[in-house]
Amino acid sequence: MTTVPFHARQLTLSRWLGIAAILGTGFIHILEAGDAFGEAKYKGLLFVANGVGALVAAFGIYRNQRELGWMLGLLVAGGAFLAYIASRTVGLPGLPAEPDAWFEPMGVASLVCEGLFIILFVVAQKGPTEAPRA
Repeated sequence: MTTVPFHARQLTLSRWLGIAAILGTGFIHILEAGDAFGEAKYKGLLFVANGVGALVAAFGIYRNQRELGWMLGLLVAGGAFLAYIASRTVGLPGLPAEPDAWFEPMGVASLVCEGLFIILFVVAQKGPTEAPRA
């Protein structure tokens, strides 16, 4: 078994921000799940799944498990971001488009969290660069 140096176990700022952003996304969707169930059962279930997925992704990022954390988080945040756009433009299955709902406060807050997470995902994929050898 190999030991990981202490500095490698510390959470970086980008990981902390990633955890906060994905938890923000999930928290907003859990809060809004009741209304979503009122519109369509599948939409409410997707909102709950978003919250659960965000929690699992945050745990994965905390544990530095790239696939469980960052990749699942991208699916959660990216999927919610795209669904928000679709719901305002072409509508969702069985639901009409809501072009007047672009600036609904909880939706905008969720978009900010999702967009931040996506940016942090890109940053995290670059990873640390290796120092040049002398």
